[in-house]
Amino acid sequence: MDVMDYLIDLEGKDWEELLVGWRFLLPESFNVWLVNRVGDVFAVFEDDSVHMLNVGRGTIERVADNCEDFVNRLDRDNHANTWMRATLVNRCMKAGLRLGDGQCYGFKLPPMLGGACDVENIVIMDLQKHYSLLSDLCEQTVELPDGTKVSLAIGKKP
Repeated sequence: MDVMDYLIDLEGKDWEELLVGWRFLLPESFNVWLVNRVGDVFAVFEDDSVHMLNVGRGTIERVADNCEDFVNRLDRDNHANTWMRATLVNRCMKAGLRLGDGQCYGFKLPPMLGGACDVENIVIMDLQKHYSLLSDLCEQTVELPDGTKVSLAIGKKP
């Protein structure tokens, strides 16, 4: 597996601006290291640990002690598939869903609302819209217990 086939090119994008809505989950200081094609961010924190911001689920998780540890773990225990969303990306490519610059695979119904992680639930989205929509949704639902019925106002701030 060539991991580059599952990543978004970081060049020319203002990651600080793209992730502004996710600051409630991220520390003050971090570096965007990798971004998979579903828009999940692998950030390096000040202690060199690598954390995955799963934007579809609205979670952040420590996945490796440092970048070298991440690379070493990538090919073990199905991490490549989990972290890079390899199976999903492969199915999207097979279905003819090709990303342009500044785009990612987004969910019609995000996993945090019970949406499936399969190609039938995928749409190509602009990165800015993707991060903005999902961060707004996550911020409104982050403290709710699983299974809570929700009514959301998309694009409106209280």
